[in-house]
Order: sequence, then structure tokens, then C-alpha cells
Amino acid sequence: MPNPKPSRRRTLAITTLVACVLAAIASAARPQDIEPRAYSNAPVGVNFLIAGYAYTRGGLAFDTSLPIDDVSLQTSSAVLAYARVLDLWGKSAKFDVIAPYTWVSGSAVYAGQPIDRVVNGLANAALRLSVNLYGAPALNLEQFRGYQQDLIVGASLRVTVPWGQYDDTRVVNIGTNRWSFKPEVGFSKAIGQWTLEGTAAATFFTDNDDFYGGHARSQDPIYSFQGHAIYSFHSGIWASLDGTYFIGGRTTLDGVRNYDLQQNWRVGGTLAFPVDLHNSIKLYGSSGVSARTGNSYDLVGIAWQYRWGGGI
Repeated sequence: MPNPKPSRRRTLAITTLVACVLAAIASAARPQDIEPRAYSNAPVGVNFLIAGYAYTRGGLAFDTSLPIDDVSLQTSSAVLAYARVLDLWGKSAKFDVIAPYTWVSGSAVYAGQPIDRVVNGLANAALRLSVNLYGAPALNLEQFRGYQQDLIVGASLRVTVPWGQYDDTRVVNIGTNRWSFKPEVGFSKAIGQWTLEGTAAATFFTDNDDFYGGHARSQDPIYSFQGHAIYSFHSGIWASLDGTYFIGGRTTLDGVRNYDLQQNWRVGGTLAFPVDLHNSIKLYGSSGVSARTGNSYDLVGIAWQYRWGGGI
């Protein structure tokens, strides 16, 4: 009788690799998100549906440059996302869209005055196109069975759409009433069961011409750097230690420059495990280690991912 173990190992390898593709999708689109496995390979034609929940406490995760102090806010976000693996001129690529819905409650101090806020609504949606420029060719399922990662180099562009809840009579909102554009480059290097990753990105913002009573608010780009050390177990489970540093984002209000340069560190961890060939679950969390502006927050989340298509 044929030995089923090689086939089972190939199936497990495919399940594990495909489960890694969109580990970062479940988080809402923020300039300081921590995103392991942003650049990995999967069979062309595979679709992903992701549903997640994230909770934060402390500062405002959507806009850490808001001029508020003594921040004590809690947010709960439900996230729905879709993605598809593409073939772009022989390179593997992914397109994804993220649509969060968020509840916010808590208090802060603005211009020396205490403010309270309880609100819920749509957060800004995000669209992203990423392409693996080296080390991850576009493969169908049969070709993917023999794929072994070495070094992957990729790039992406994420666009945040300003359709989230926004009230110009309130300082704290879920939406930001502006577009943002985040180009990024990154690498992923497999070394045995370890994978080391790094990314560098810049987030550019359009102006908000209706900030808190009709003021004009602009913001400098935020530059961010991420690093990840990922260990893959033979069972298909993987875990990562994550860190990010971001700097910039100084704001201008009605032509007056503010002293609110951001220079923040965050660290976190991720645990992901496949349930079967089509389903996987991810647990993640992060915390602000150092925040120059004082608007730091803690985050925990969970996400479920379902995948289909591409011959799976």
C-alpha cells in the first residue's frame, strides 16, 4: 500500500504556507500596525475571507498625533477583509480590502479641558496591492507543492479611504477625514524553521480641511520600520516576536507648526495555527514601549481566515 505520510506532509506544508499569507490582514489599517508575514507566497487564484476582532486601551490607535492628553480610551473593532492571490507578469501578488467597524468610549484632555467620547461607526477602509519582486514566483497549486522559500523581496502600496465616521464638532473620531498612502518595501528570509523579516515604509496624508470646527490640519509623513522573528513548528503552527519603530507625523494647524513629533516603539507577538486546509486562526497582541507624544496604547486581537479557490 502507498505510504500516506509524504502526501500528508505536502498537504500540511501547503496549509501552513497558505495560512501565513494574510496574517496581517485582520488588523485595522494604521500607520503603526505590526504585520508579520506580509511578504510570502501562495498559489495563484486562492481567495481569503478574514473576520477579526481587536481591542485597544490607552491612546487613540487611529490617530496617535491628535492633540490630546491623559488619554483613557477603549476601542473594539470588528474587521472584515477579502484578498486574492494574483499573477502579475510572473510575480506573485496579492490584492486585499479591509473594512473595519469600531466602538470607542473613554475620556481625554484637550486644550486643558476634559472631554468624554462614546461613538461607534465605520472606520476608514483600506486597499492594498503587494507584489513579491524576488524569490516568490507566481505558481499554480501543483507548482506550489514543490516551492521552498529562501529570500523574498517585495513591495506594496496601501491606500486608506476616508469613509469612516467623522464629526467636525468633536476632537475624537473614528474616521480621520483624509486619505493616506503607504508605500512599503520588505524582505523575508527563511533559515530552517526560522524566518527573519524586515520592512520599511512611509505613510503620507492628505490635509483635513474640516478639523474640529473647520480648522485646516496637515501632517508630515510617518516613517516606520518593522522586524519579525518567526518560528514555524512541524504541526503547522507558527509564532513570531514583532517590533516596530515609527517617527515623524508632526502636524500643522492653520499654518502653525505643532511640537508633536512622534517617535514611538511598539513590541508584540503573534500565534497562528491552521485548523484544516481551508481555515486558520490567529491570536496577536502588542504594546507601546516608548511614546514621545504620550498617546500610546495596548492591543489584543483574534482573527479567523477562510480560504478557497486556486485548486485547494
